Amino acid sequence: MALTSHRSKRKASGGRYQAARKKRVFEIRSQPVLTKLGERKVKTVRGVGGNTKQRTLSVAEINVYDPKTKKYSREKVKTIVENNANRHFVRRNIMTKGAVVDTSKGKVKVTSRPGQVGVIHGILVK
Repeated sequence: MALTSHRSKRKASGGRYQAARKKRVFEIRSQPVLTKLGERKVKTVRGVGGNTKQRTLSVAEINVYDPKTKKYSREKVKTIVENNANRHFVRRNIMTKGAVVDTSKGKVKVTSRPGQVGVIHGILVK
């Protein structure tokens, strides 16, 4: 069954909305991309209007911004330390926006969306 961005069938109270229509093609969305830790793999996907997105399937390095020196550096990711999206993502080494990863410079919080951009950015966390 296709995933859609259409309104839920149920209300907040638990009651049901009357189905006025079926799913539409423009509401269909893709399966979530769970970016893993490993050799860099990127997949290009066609979007609405012929635009393209880079789906990062796996990544080994991250662009780290250091607020003190105001400079970027490319660092190798050792492991994922914390992920507020799902606690099981830490065990499975899955990276999402907001995840905290361990690098040689220290802990880095991911600020870009790995499922929608080709390059991962992060900011150094104290």
